[in-house]
Amino acid sequence: MQQFSGTGVAVITPFNNDNSIDFESLKKTIDHLTKGKVEYLVILGTTGESATLSSEEKQQVFSFVAENNGGKLPLVAGIGGNYTQQVTDNFKKFNLDGYNAILSVSPYYNKPNQNGLYEHYKAINDATPLPVIMYNVPSRTGMNVSSETTLKIAENCKNIIANKEASGNFDQIMQIIKYKPEGFEVISGDDGIALPMIACGCSGVISVVANAYPLLFSDMIRFCLQGDFAAARPLHYKLTDVINTLFAEGSPSGVKAYMSEMGICKNTFRLPLVAVSNELQSKIKAAMKLL
Repeated sequence: MQQFSGTGVAVITPFNNDNSIDFESLKKTIDHLTKGKVEYLVILGTTGESATLSSEEKQQVFSFVAENNGGKLPLVAGIGGNYTQQVTDNFKKFNLDGYNAILSVSPYYNKPNQNGLYEHYKAINDATPLPVIMYNVPSRTGMNVSSETTLKIAENCKNIIANKEASGNFDQIMQIIKYKPEGFEVISGDDGIALPMIACGCSGVISVVANAYPLLFSDMIRFCLQGDFAAARPLHYKLTDVINTLFAEGSPSGVKAYMSEMGICKNTFRLPLVAVSNELQSKIKAAMKLL
């Protein structure tokens, strides 16, 4: 887990105006994040608009990032879904050379009960070729992975090494941290509360805002992990308005708005995602000037 301590970035997938993948901007993004001193990269998570990419395109992105990363940073591949068999089949289907772990979101839409969630992750544990970070994000999936279920997975599924926890429920977060087995870590899935989550015992964050401001945000996280919250707080509050605008009209619409203003990528999406409103774009420009 040491290589996944600190700031991981849920990397965007840039698109051209014709909806094709913009590999030139993807390389710019990888270079920007590497120079920004983040600890690792997460490819084709939710922020990477993975739901809109075909299997062939996903493999192209996985391979392109691995080649351009050149072993500089640990890589995590986003492979999840709401059909367990398809997820485990994809473990065999994708060439994950150069990757160090898999991020697998809990099943969405079909809303399994807690036993179904446990059995899903048990099947993933038994089939995975790499260590797995589970991902609990009930605001997107429609079903919370409870602290009891997470702890049962942590205890019985040793190939699952961490939980990206985005429930926002501090009672749940603290129960998991308090009772988790040694070697299993909790990673913040929320930029805005990463500081207090690390204060509670999380090992870092998988971030959206770090796509745009990797050095500022990863410095803040490093201060937190060193226990220097006096140094971390000013950086945290410097970014709170930015983080609020990031998610005001959905993600990754917000972060791509920032990155297009920076000249890193185009402000382009695949439907049903669209660019932020003109009103929010103006607020984003104002927030950038303040920084």
